[in-house]
Amino acid sequence: MQDDWRRGTPTAVTTSRAMNVSIARTDVESLCRKHGASISAIETLHSGGTHVVLKNGDAADTMRKAFGKKLIAGTVVRTPWVRNG
Repeated sequence: MQDDWRRGTPTAVTTSRAMNVSIARTDVESLCRKHGASISAIETLHSGGTHVVLKNGDAADTMRKAFGKKLIAGTVVRTPWVRNG
């Protein structure tokens, strides 16, 4: 169990809203739109594929099922965020 910081009560551990998939960014955006899942953040991975963060856990669960075998297990190399200026 994990504490729900908003209510101060224990809750079940939830799944992450973030996932890595082995398909192109445009395909991820299309599938999310088709399933009514709103994207919070998205980036193309150097190794191929896409890192996507959905706006809520329910949408993430829906998209995990939709992506199926296209989900990438394990770690991936992401682009470091650089602030210019």
